Parts: sequence; structure tokens; C-alpha cells
Amino acid sequence: MSFSSMYKKSSSDNVDNVDNANNAKRSPSKFLSALVTGISISTVGALNMTAPTLASAKTVQPSTADYSFTVEDKYKGTATRTLSKSGNTWKYNVKARVAGVASASQNSTFMINGNNVSPTQASTTYKLLGMGRTHKLDFNPSSKKVTSNYKGKSTTMNMSQQAFDDLSLEVQIRQDLLNGKFSGNYYMAKKDKIEKTPFKKSGSTKITVPAGTFDTVRVDRIHDDDSRSTSFWLAPSLDYMPVKVSQINDGKKMDLELTKIN
Repeated sequence: MSFSSMYKKSSSDNVDNVDNANNAKRSPSKFLSALVTGISISTVGALNMTAPTLASAKTVQPSTADYSFTVEDKYKGTATRTLSKSGNTWKYNVKARVAGVASASQNSTFMINGNNVSPTQASTTYKLLGMGRTHKLDFNPSSKKVTSNYKGKSTTMNMSQQAFDDLSLEVQIRQDLLNGKFSGNYYMAKKDKIEKTPFKKSGSTKITVPAGTFDTVRVDRIHDDDSRSTSFWLAPSLDYMPVKVSQINDGKKMDLELTKIN
């Protein structure tokens, strides 16, 4: 639901050589990074990797959607999310930017077999004032391993449970909601570890955003830090596409809303 989740602060997650940038310029980069990694439902499935497929499973449909977002009620940006399919291969791309300050992009390639999403590759790139970093993930389902590459360091991790990047995780959660399989227990591949990331459903509500009024299901990321919160409002009529996302991290708030479905 990219919408993914807000990460704990880590010095390795900041763009190098921007220590002299002031806090006002640093905030958009942090939230853009959270946007592409957290605007998706970040984290999916405590699914056994050898579980049988569900032949009659419902499947999300290709789509393109535009969003607007606000960081700390000061910085305004836009994002476009495109889910496409070619043959048996799915691709999910997200691009976001705060004009003149920061930009971020995220890409994921995966397969959908029955209800199960199986990622193969993913990358996230973010830039602040022209400088940035890229994090790449390569998944190997046959060996049950995922390799992370970041800042010249390669880390290979074992997948005892299926692990996901942010965007494929969002699609898995949407698949689970479509097929009544939502468990709330999911696993995400990060830079140097695979981490369990729980979610919970928090009821249904009707909300209005620039794109219109939608019946939604609210899903909350369960954080282990009271200073953070992440909530997603997903529309069943849009295959549980995120209609609104709200995040708070260290007192800094980001709100994202659907503006157009192309």
C-alpha cells in the first residue's frame, strides 16, 4: 500500500555530502524516500514460499494514478504510480518530486501466481540537490535468497519466509485484501536484513480526496516507536489502491492524496 512504511532513522539512509544542508532542505528528501518506500503498503506476506497457488484468485489490474503530497504543511510535491503487465511479468514504477529540491523513484519487477506475488528485482533512487543514492534488490526464489546492493556493499540474505520490496509488498497486500487472505504479518527486505513488518485493519470509512469520494478500508502499520505512525486508506473499488496516506516520523508529518486515475 508504498504505501509502504516509515523506516527508523539511520545515518546510512541519508544522502552523502549533504550534512551542510539545513533542516528545511533535508526534510523533503526524507519524506520523498518515505514516499516511494512508504506510499506503498510496505511489507507483505508471512506466506510459505512453497504454498500451493490459488487458481481462482482475483488479481489487481494495471493502472496509472497521480498523487499530491504535503510535507510538514510547507513542502508540496507530486507523485505518479504506474502498475503495468507484459506477458507474465509485472512492473510497478513510482516517481515523486519536490520541485527544485528533491526527487525519488522506485521500480519493482515481479510475477503473480494465483494470489502470491514473487518479486525478482527492485530499486530505489533518491536525490537531494543533485546528489543521491540507489538501493537495489535481486530476489532468487529457487535458492530462497535476496541480495541487497547499497553504497558499494553487497549483502545476501536468506528468505525462510517470502520477502518483498516495498512495491511488490504493496501488491501482495492488495492481493490479500482482494482474496480475503490479509494476515497483517509481512516480511520486507531492507539494506542488510529481512524484517517482519506487521499491519492491522482499522475499520472502514468514506473519504473525499481531489480524485473524488471513495469507500475505503484503513490499514495501519504497527510501529515499535510511538513517535511514528503510518496509515493507509485503500479503496476496494480500485483493487485497494491507496487513496490517502498519512505518516508521522519524529513529529514531521506527510499527507498524500489521490488526484487522478489515468
